[in-house]
Formats: sequence, C-alpha cells, structure tokens
Amino acid sequence: MSEQIPASFSAQDALVAVMVAESASDENITNSELMSITLIVDHMPIFAKYDSSRIKTVSQVVFDLFEVEDGLDALFGIVRDALPEHLYETAYAMACDVAAADGRLHQGELEFMAEIRYELRIDRLHGAAIERGARARHMKLP
Repeated sequence: MSEQIPASFSAQDALVAVMVAESASDENITNSELMSITLIVDHMPIFAKYDSSRIKTVSQVVFDLFEVEDGLDALFGIVRDALPEHLYETAYAMACDVAAADGRLHQGELEFMAEIRYELRIDRLHGAAIERGARARHMKLP
C-alpha cells in the first residue's frame, strides 16, 4: 500500500474518498466524474477551508484499498471514523452526483451506491430522494 496513507482523514478527506470510490467502482473513472469531484470540492461550502492538493493523496489511498482484500471494509471504517454521522447523507449525495455526472450508471456503480447506503445507514426513502435530486441535477436536453 501507499506510504502516504495519512494517520487520519479529515471529514473533507472522507467526503473526497467516497466520491473517488464511487467513481472508481466501475473500474472506469471518466473525465465527467473527475470534473464533478473538482467542482464539488471547489464550490461546496463544506470544502471552503480544504486543501484541494489532498485529493491526490486521498485518491491514492482509495485506489490502494481497492487492491487489497477487505479494503472496502477498511475504507468505510476510515470514512465512518472521520465523518460525523450528520454528514453521512452529504457523502451519499456527493457520491450520487459523481455517479450521475457522465449520464450513465454501470452495475458496479449501482452496487457501490447500495454499499454506501448500507455502510452509512442511509434510510431507503432518504436514499431515493437523494438519488432523485442527483438525477434531476444531471438531466440533459434531448
């Protein structure tokens, strides 16, 4: 694994990790997904004091964890340790925006979204509302 794994993640690092993991979950990170992560970090108030140069380090931790057995469990452990519970739905909403950014959802992404809902204890109805909002934000004209 990378030598750059931080001793602990900040709440913002955890949000970035969830977005990167969602993007990587189908083994194909698209430019649209990367742009979505960048826009979210650059414009959302929760990232106002975040050092965006950390995205690279956080991303490498995610990629390293995806390569090892039980890495997904470790990733969610790190996320839960760093992220206050009241931000679990925020993490899910950001992951949904990243997933919707390229206009299509692959099976790996759908399965990972279900895993996020389970691991972060997102209520089914709240999850559906968050997903619907992401879908509405990413609609395109015919």
